[in-house]
This record gives sequence, structure tokens and C-alpha cells, in this order.
Amino acid sequence: MKITFAPPYIDDDVIKSVEETLRSGWITSGPKVRALEEALCERLGVKGAVCVNSWTSGATLVLKWLGVKPGDEVIVPAYTYCATAMAVMDAGATPVMVDINDNFTIDTDKIEQAITPKTKAIIPVDLGGIPCDYDKIRNIVESEHIKSMFVAESRVQEQFGRIMILSDSAHSIGAKYKGSDIARVVDVCVLSFHAVKNITSAEGGAICFDLGERFDNDATVKWLKMMTLNGQTKDAFAKAQMGAWRYDIVAHGMKINLPDVNAAIALAQIKKYDYLLEERKRVYNHYRELLQEYHWAVLPPKSDCGTELSYHLFLLRINPITEQQRNDLINLMAEKGVATNVHYIPMPLLSFFSEQGYKMEDYPVSYKTYQCEISLPIYPQLGNIQVEYVVNTLVESYYKVTDRI
Repeated sequence: MKITFAPPYIDDDVIKSVEETLRSGWITSGPKVRALEEALCERLGVKGAVCVNSWTSGATLVLKWLGVKPGDEVIVPAYTYCATAMAVMDAGATPVMVDINDNFTIDTDKIEQAITPKTKAIIPVDLGGIPCDYDKIRNIVESEHIKSMFVAESRVQEQFGRIMILSDSAHSIGAKYKGSDIARVVDVCVLSFHAVKNITSAEGGAICFDLGERFDNDATVKWLKMMTLNGQTKDAFAKAQMGAWRYDIVAHGMKINLPDVNAAIALAQIKKYDYLLEERKRVYNHYRELLQEYHWAVLPPKSDCGTELSYHLFLLRINPITEQQRNDLINLMAEKGVATNVHYIPMPLLSFFSEQGYKMEDYPVSYKTYQCEISLPIYPQLGNIQVEYVVNTLVESYYKVTDRI
């Protein structure tokens, strides 16, 4: 049996949606993108959604909108994909890394300790689709002590009057925190539609928000969309209408718009996302059921108390096991046809960040988690028999690498 790690969900409806776009004669940003943005607003209960070509570009644009600059700081977890920190760097600010807690999410106590007058934003990461503790994060940024430290240096920062909460929701579309979609409990969230995500557009993402009464949501959408097109006042679809050729460039924007041909994929998937999410949940819970009898299997969290996962990853920790044994286990499973992964190599272990002065010893929980973590395949197409094969292969491989047979 051969089980790949994260194949995209491509059915006849997806193919039909893409074919319709190709035959329409319009493949760059246009009606499909607008339809996807409307679908996201409806699903997440927000007032604004702007599609972009990646999570990274979307987060960078949000930070530019916030007005961050060289010398400013943005707090991120050390245990995440590099894009979380690189978006901060792309916007000109400095990422301040803090450790995670035992459930893969940012340690809120460490957030408070890391805040300085230079802090402009916090980027919590819903790793694997596990929601962060957003009540605690909001209590921190809303506390009088922390607000008194905040120095507003742009119009948007003045409107917030505090540190902004920008959720890295690359993994968490469909997740809920105490009954609410993540986009409703943060200031701004950025989704990813990369090829392996729960909803994909091959490459892509979306900025989603409901900024409340202090902001004009419609004006913010208009500004962000303009900035995805080099600061151009008309998108290509509007310019293509007869006689509507004239445009202006009013800001130094980015070129990060999502094409319709990509949006067509995600649009077909979001229409059946309730089904896709339920199938991911089935796989996730079947893993938990099969693995709970093994003392060495440290299971990832389950949904409870109104907090629902998105079931993007099955983040299994194995204890006891060494890092080398974990690597050997991955190789043994591959020999049996089962692809697995590790999420993630902590950023301070990566050459680029270690050369910037980040030290792995400052993030002990991140390092301990990385040493024993293995991500098992999870996607709607995975049948229960395949899940059982993955678990049997894992168990057999564990006992081989630990010499317990």
C-alpha cells in the first residue's frame, strides 16, 4: 500500500470550475476571485476578504497597512514555518521569537514578557489547525499596563490604540475558538490556500477581517485590493471593459493578486467544505482511537468546550524516542509506503535565523517538541483501512527503532 502525505482534493467539480474559467477567456483576477472573497466573508462571518497569491504576501501587506517600519518589533512563535517571521522582515520590522506551550501554540506568558514599546503586532499561529488561547492574548494587549507602553506611529496604529493581533491562520480555516471562527476573535487573520492546505488554490491566500466601528471596512478592502496590484486604482478586469482604460498609480504597492484560474479551485472546494472538514475530522479521530492504547503516543489535542480544530495536521509526539530514532522511524515508514512529515524545524535551528542571532536554547519547549514530533497523513480521501495501515506501520516501526521487539 502506498500512502502519500497531503494530496490536494481535486474532484470533477474542481475540474469543471477551472475549465469554466479557462473557457471564459478571463484567467487573471476577476469574477471568480470576487466570488471567493464573498464566500469567505459568508463562511467566516467577516466584513472583508482580499485574496492574494500567498499567505506570506498577505501577511506582509497587512503589516505594511499597519505601518510597521525598521526598528519595530512583531512577536512570533519560534515553532512555525519560516514565512511567519519572513513576512515581518519583508515589511521592514524585526521578528521577536517566543517559545510555545505543550499544545503547539504560542506561550502567552512569554508574549507578555517579550512586549516592549517597539512592539506593534503579535502573530499567533494556529499550528495544525489548533486555535491559540485568544482570550489570554486579547487580555494582554487590552491591559492598561501594556496599552500604556504602546507607541502609535501611524494612522492605523492610532485607530487600534494597542498592539494588533494578526492570526497566522494558514492551517485553521474551519477552526473555531469558543464557538467563533478565528477571524472573528482577532483583528485580522490571513489564510493560506497552498497546495497542501484544507482548501487550496494551488498557491494563494486571503486576508480576512471585521475591524469594528473604528475602521471603515469597505475602504480597507478597497485599499488592500489596490495594493495587491502595484497601487493601481483599477484592476485588470475593470480596465478591460470598453472605454475604461484609464487608471492611476497612487501608492507603492505590491504585485500579489490571485488569478481567477486559481480562485476557481478554491471556490469549488469551499462550496463543499463542511463535507471536507468532516472527513478530515473522521481521519483525525480514528488516529486518536487507534493510538490511545500506546503509552508512547502523545496524542494531539481534541476539540472541546466550543473550541474546534480544523484537523489540518495530526501532530503526534512520541515519548520516549530520540531525534535520530524519530528520523529512522520516518525512513522505515517510507520503506513501507507511508509518507510522513515533521512540523516544523524550529526557526532558530535554520541557518538563516541562527545567523541572525536567534539561539535554539532560548526556546526549550520548541526544541523538545521538534525532536519527537511526526505528522501523520490526514486528508478527506484517506479511508479507514488506510489509516489503520498507517498506524500499524507506525507501531511496527517504533518498536524496531527502539529495539523493543
